[in-house]
Order: sequence, then C-alpha cells, then structure tokens
Amino acid sequence: MSTPTTAPASPLPYDPSVETPGKDEAEIEASILESMRRIRERTFRDYGHAVRSVHAKSHGLLQGEMRVLDGLPEVLAQGIFARPEAYPVALRLSTTPGDLLDDSVSTPRGMAIKVVGVEGDRLPGSEGDRTQDFVLVNGPAFQADAKTFAQNLKLLEKTTDRLDRTKKAVSAVSRGLETLIEAFGGESAKLKSLGGHPKTHILGETFFSQVPLRYGDYIAKVSVAPVSPELMALKDAPLDLKGNPDGLRAAVVEFFRQHGGVWEVRVQLCTDLQTMPVEDATVPWPEDESPYIPVARISVPPQEAWSEGKAAAIDEGLSFSPWHGVEAHRPLGIIMRLRRRAYELSARDRATHNGHPISVPKALDRTLA
Repeated sequence: MSTPTTAPASPLPYDPSVETPGKDEAEIEASILESMRRIRERTFRDYGHAVRSVHAKSHGLLQGEMRVLDGLPEVLAQGIFARPEAYPVALRLSTTPGDLLDDSVSTPRGMAIKVVGVEGDRLPGSEGDRTQDFVLVNGPAFQADAKTFAQNLKLLEKTTDRLDRTKKAVSAVSRGLETLIEAFGGESAKLKSLGGHPKTHILGETFFSQVPLRYGDYIAKVSVAPVSPELMALKDAPLDLKGNPDGLRAAVVEFFRQHGGVWEVRVQLCTDLQTMPVEDATVPWPEDESPYIPVARISVPPQEAWSEGKAAAIDEGLSFSPWHGVEAHRPLGIIMRLRRRAYELSARDRATHNGHPISVPKALDRTLA
C-alpha cells in the first residue's frame, strides 16, 4: 500500500490544555526514578562500566542526512520541517533492556535520532543547543500506562543482574506464545517486552514515537520507516542469533559495508482527542482517521556501522532525549513528562561513572564515519 501524501483537512490545533497531569504523577515518577537508579547501580557493579537505564545495548551507530521534503502543505511544514533544509543526523539502533543481553533474548528494538543544526526556541534544559532528538520504538503504542510501567520496572529490577540463561528461557517461552497468538490474528506487546520479539533483522523495522509531541501549531506522532529497496527487503527477515550474542550488530555492520539505506520520516496528525488521546500512550491512533504522512527522508551512506571510535563518540559521548529539542516539538503526555528527569539522570550517571563527558554537538564531524 502506498504512503498517503495528503494531510487530514482538520488537524486539531495545539493548546497547552491538551495535557492533563494526574494527581499521582509525582509518586509514579519517584518510583520510576528509583527503579532506574537501582538498575544502573546493578549494571555498573556487573560491568564496571555505566550503561543506560533503558536501551543499554547498541546494534548500529550511523551518520547520515535528513532532508525535509519540498512543497509540504502548511499543516505539515511545521517546526524543523517548515523548510526544505538538510541536516546532519546521528542514529543509534538499540534494544530496550537496561542490561547488555545476549541477542538470543529477543526484545523490542529502538532507534534514536539526533538532528543537528536546527533553529528555534528551545525546550527547558536545552537552551543554547541546536539539536532535535527523536526517540522511537518498533511499535505504534506504548506497552503500558504510566502506573503499570512503574510496576513492571520494579519487576525488571529483580532480573537485571540475573544470568543470561534465565532470560533466554523466558525469551524462548515468550516467543512460542507470541507465535501462537499471532497465528490467531493477535499480538502481545507484553510478551514481546519480556523477550518474545521475533528473531528478525533490526533494519527491516518501522519505528514510532509511540507518544505524541507538539508539531508546531498541531499535535502529532512520528514514525520512521525503511523505503530503500535493500532495507525494505529485510522486513520480517529471519535472523539466526543462536550462538551469536551480538548477532544484530553483526547484521547491521555487514549490511552497511555493502549498502546505504533510506528511511522516510512520517507524521500522524491528531484530529480527535477522543480516539487519539494525548495522555494515554497505550492507545494506537487510528490510521484510517489520520494516516502517517511523509515529511522528510533520512539517507545513510555505506559506512562502518559500529566501531570503538563510534561507540566512544555516540554511545558514550551523546545522550538522546525527546526533551533535547525545540519548543515547536515539545513532548506531550505523562510518558514524555516522566522521561525528562529519567533521561537526565541516566546521562549524568554515565558521564560521572565513566569519566566521559556527554556533549551536545554543533556539528557531526566526519571522523566518526
């Protein structure tokens, strides 16, 4: 099916009132921050090196360019997409856990994007920067509401420092149940989050913001989908990860030694707060009411997709957060609000423990390529 190119006729205008913080939000935030702190402490004790509280393991570190499409209609020509500019980008492909698991423990995948050189009024905490980050996962909706997520995180604390073989067993069972559910036309985000994600190539995935953000005068979710033939051929492509603890990374490295890749950046505009809620990130916004529309393309040339130098520059030297950006793309909803402090603390602890400063790039130098 071709991607629509026409925006909805009546997207809802952004207004601060679309956010409605709950009375227990501070309590939920405190619980999440404490769980993430404990996860970081345990992984630092195990590895002797600080890693992210979530999305700890990277599978590809890439540099390329994002080019905004020319001739976008007014409702799409918003924020950093207002003009047909070209921006350098850094991309980090990852999996969601906060520990460095064998890839046979197959979990959801992520893509973090740092767009460099953008202009506009800044979000609090990123004054003076010129970047815009997008933090994406390969599913259209968040796995749980904020309170349930906090409870799940407490359970993950207890498994963070367990032996891989325990998690491999859980992963194998989860994949079997997921296959059974899919055979009957369903899908279980919970099982996939436990390690039941299919063992497929990470470069065939489509990634989603899952939660909304301001889109200039409007409200939107963001998606990044592969569009070059070589990437599209990897959709649902099986990948043998048995006996290869870093198989996803090896597959990404092998691909970019031979090929470049192109992804399309798409936005889904909010047209109805009842069917497209801002605060409840577990609800997929119906695409028959408002489809994802292309606004830009990301092009990545053939390159070394993972190296010690890139790991130092991108894994260690950068942090990714939806709060690194412009006011025109303000993160919205409780999940986004909770991410702000959590991501700040994770980055601060990594820099402190590892003695490696985290910088905000004004440009991406070619020595990383």
